Amino acid sequence: MPPDVSIRSVNEVIPFIDQIFSQLQAAADTRVLAEIRDGQVTGVTGSEVLELARKARTFIASRGLQKGDRCGLLAANSIRWVALDLALMAEGLIVVPLYSRQAPGELVAMMKDCTPSLICCGDAALRDGISQAWTEAPPQFLFDEIFVGVDGVQLEGPVVGTDSPVTIIYTSGTSGEAKGVVLTAANVGFMLDRTAERLTDLMSGSSQGRAGQDRIFHSLPFTFAASWIALLTFLKRRSLVTINTDLTKIASDMRTVGPDYFLNVPQLLERMRRAVDEQLWQTGGVAQAIYARAKGAWARRQDGQERVADAVWLGLANGLVFPAIRKKMIGRNLRALICGSAPLSSETQLYFMMLGIRVLQVYGLTETTAICTMDDPNRVEVGRVGPAISGMEMKLGDNDEIVVRGPNVFSGYWNRPEQTAEALRGGWFHTGDQGEVNAAGNWRIAGRIKNLIILGSGHKISPEPIESAIAKNLPEAQQVVVAGNGRGYLIAIVTGAVSPEKMQAALDLVNPDLPHYKQVRAFVVREEAFSIESGMLTVNGKLKRDVIAAQMKDEIEEMYGVREAV
Repeated sequence: MPPDVSIRSVNEVIPFIDQIFSQLQAAADTRVLAEIRDGQVTGVTGSEVLELARKARTFIASRGLQKGDRCGLLAANSIRWVALDLALMAEGLIVVPLYSRQAPGELVAMMKDCTPSLICCGDAALRDGISQAWTEAPPQFLFDEIFVGVDGVQLEGPVVGTDSPVTIIYTSGTSGEAKGVVLTAANVGFMLDRTAERLTDLMSGSSQGRAGQDRIFHSLPFTFAASWIALLTFLKRRSLVTINTDLTKIASDMRTVGPDYFLNVPQLLERMRRAVDEQLWQTGGVAQAIYARAKGAWARRQDGQERVADAVWLGLANGLVFPAIRKKMIGRNLRALICGSAPLSSETQLYFMMLGIRVLQVYGLTETTAICTMDDPNRVEVGRVGPAISGMEMKLGDNDEIVVRGPNVFSGYWNRPEQTAEALRGGWFHTGDQGEVNAAGNWRIAGRIKNLIILGSGHKISPEPIESAIAKNLPEAQQVVVAGNGRGYLIAIVTGAVSPEKMQAALDLVNPDLPHYKQVRAFVVREEAFSIESGMLTVNGKLKRDVIAAQMKDEIEEMYGVREAV
């Protein structure tokens, strides 16, 4: 390596990077990032984050890379991940964040697609996995090497313009190989302004935690677009972000932090809800009796069938049971849960509302810089994902498809001009999602167009509403998948510790409210849940329906064979 590398001054700057660096400087003596490892919380101040980023920049600059080169970032969430991400962008490189839990073969396929000049690995195991799967991989360096830095390297300001690409985030790929979504500094800067505004609305009237800061617990991988945008927003707001480093300890870590809010996914909220039910059922006693009756009273109130005694049970629960649940579940400070990634059932949203916890929904795609809509904290409608963010347009196209245009829409897929042209038509990005919007401007997501089931009769059916209805009546289920494309009727695959009798009971409740062609006529129960490791879920937990259908072909054929023979 040369002993001295200078970076020339460039007039163009990245506004959002400058803003974040300025905020870190302003918080020089204030802790802004922390990690929980083995129950111990350690953190760094704004000046310490800047120093980590400076060391990483000197190392990167010493490698002789060119502006616009791609760099793979393969590591679990950590303080150093954040510092390196900032450093890479400041050096004008395009960051390719890679999910550390994905199989090496999948990671290599994405890297071969974007051809990185170097790969930054959080630990030796990740580096070795890539080396074994890709013998011609570009140079790979461990964080321990990068953060030593290189003496004598002169650094100046960020060296990339506002419209330059800053990241390539690979989409999950529910039915095919992942595509690289190219986001520019302009995309990101626009979105950070919108998200910061919404968090200001949320925290309005609050003391904003210790030293005027928002306190945030963060567990979602930074490699997900929404998680990354949230992280940058938190830095821009000088919040205190505490990073979970062990997914098995989310519940205890959450209580340790006592956050004002945090980003989560429906799957986590469902687990939290089931855990409360199971624990109170096992404990029994007066608390369980009040809780059970209050839940019934709350459900009747939502249906407009409230009884005289219901107010008593809800009053007792609000005074004696619900506060204890909130404290044990999340702590005393929580102002809201912010939920995205997949549709959240209305029942789960109402459950947390019953406990006195607001659940705010967000909708968007990687291609829209993670976000299209955000709930207004003061005007939440259950089952809807809020209004479109200001400064962009959102409307319905053919087949009720949501289409979007604005500064948040991506510039294209990396090296995929045909797929880019297909997605960006007539100046609008076609999301592939079906939706509806009410008079108040709040959107509801109905499902994916490509998930539409077309029966042999020609009837077109969105599976998601039926799956949600079954799951609502079957709390033991981990996942519910409805299928039947080209067939005479619908079937369902259910995972989890579910007995056939309970599944049939759930169908007996759901089917009568559906037209004949939407009724589920047969089912199979699979005890093992679909997972990322089995290849049946995307990295952010969405069903890979085509993969599920292929791997369970025999079971599916048997369901149709048995039925047709009867």
